[in-house]
Amino acid sequence: MVASAQQALLGLDFDGSLAPIVDDPAAARILPAARAALGRLVPLLGRVAVVSGRPAAFLAANVGLDGVTYAGIYGLERWEGTVGDGRVVPDPTVAAWAPVIEQVAAEAEAALPGLLVERKGAVAVTLHWRTAPDRGAAAAAWAADAADRFGLHLLPGRMAAELRPPVAVDKGTTVTALAQGMTVGAFAGDDAGDLPAFAALRDLAVGGGLTTAVSIGVQSAESPQGIADLDIVVDGPTGLAELLDQLADALSARR
Repeated sequence: MVASAQQALLGLDFDGSLAPIVDDPAAARILPAARAALGRLVPLLGRVAVVSGRPAAFLAANVGLDGVTYAGIYGLERWEGTVGDGRVVPDPTVAAWAPVIEQVAAEAEAALPGLLVERKGAVAVTLHWRTAPDRGAAAAAWAADAADRFGLHLLPGRMAAELRPPVAVDKGTTVTALAQGMTVGAFAGDDAGDLPAFAALRDLAVGGGLTTAVSIGVQSAESPQGIADLDIVVDGPTGLAELLDQLADALSARR
């Protein structure tokens, strides 16, 4: 990545990677050290992107750096413009699903009182049971049934389950699109939703779309199988922030 910095993509997950996992998703904040390192990297790399299950507006406001591509809800929406003067642009294929997503959210609130039902705009809804782990099995079963009844895609997460339209968009397809025109690609993530991004990088390297692909696992006690076997493994968001700072140092020294 250092040798081909201007043709390099650096993609990053948010929760559990740039920001520690917290009980209340709304309270999650990027580590200051990670934000500072990203600020250093933006002018040194070809493309820096945050690709997350979070809404794009949340990412733009929370990371707060111009020059970063913000792909929200796994790529189902993007932030266009500057952080202070921009707008959310959803994938056109999901607009027809907005009434279904709202109905699922309302039913989840009625069926699972006390659990956090997170509406991600009109694009997706996520059930969280981190504050009530004893209700996880019931919440996961309800989400699986709702996915079947409404024809939605079910994406398991860390003590959470997301329901979203069944369109062929995930972190893998998003990273593949972001890697266009690049020769080097790297992605950092910690959860099952990040696995398609790592697979996409491997496919691009094998197929010749990238000369170098680097998968960075951000490990924790809740990491799914496979994270510990990636090219680089760091210890939580703090470890990732340190790695990003080291990368910025190396790129700056090369200049």
